[in-house]
Amino acid sequence: MYSFEYQRATDPKAAAALLTADSDAKFLAGGQSLLPTMRLRLAQPSQLVDVTRIPALKTITVDAKTVTIGAAVCHADVAEHAELRRVLPGLAELAGNIGDRQVRALGTIGGSLANNDPAACYPSAALALDATIVTDRRRIASDDFFVGMYETALAPDELIVAVEFPVPERAAYEKFLNPASHFALVGVFVAKFAGGVRVAVTGAASSVFRVPGLENALSANFTPAAARTVTVPAADLNADMHASAEYRAHLIPVLAARAVTKASA
Repeated sequence: MYSFEYQRATDPKAAAALLTADSDAKFLAGGQSLLPTMRLRLAQPSQLVDVTRIPALKTITVDAKTVTIGAAVCHADVAEHAELRRVLPGLAELAGNIGDRQVRALGTIGGSLANNDPAACYPSAALALDATIVTDRRRIASDDFFVGMYETALAPDELIVAVEFPVPERAAYEKFLNPASHFALVGVFVAKFAGGVRVAVTGAASSVFRVPGLENALSANFTPAAARTVTVPAADLNADMHASAEYRAHLIPVLAARAVTKASA
């Protein structure tokens, strides 16, 4: 490590102002991605602005139509929130299977979305559920939020304050995980709304993405069999030591079918 200043923000505007004044500063939430990169000297912020103590960022609100989660809510609290588990169990289950217990106790939903790791689970939920990312200055639709590998539509000094998830008729997430890291080798989130089905995939490409072929098939017939009829091209998918692009392409409809089965149970 190296020397840096630590600031504890009291409200979103004050936090954003600190980054506006210092372009080398970084927001600190759970630190599960930022601190390891600092230890490796891949990131060297001049100061860390801790946003985890801001009360407005620590709440979960649930009603019949929308689940609103503060950006500093940790994965464990999402997984264990009784009302959220009742209204949107697919999201709670996703949160409960991120990393290990320590990661779930520290990592936050806002930090995960802002980091946009290609294999992170939350981006698939945000994209499939047509979430709105609320920042200190605007509202961003999930379709516009995820730009590329570790890239989002956020400005450098822009802070996520909450994420709004519309409540679907049915939803579920299925992940084929890397047994060492628990990141998704491929993860598929399926959400059925009155107007159709949205399907988002993580772990298979440089950033989370939707699959129109699966969405069309499942909108017409929300069954596992319909998902298995879809062929996903391998051309733009990741290939690495863990799996080929073709294997990931094969996994996507298989996991989508399992998610449909889970959502329909």
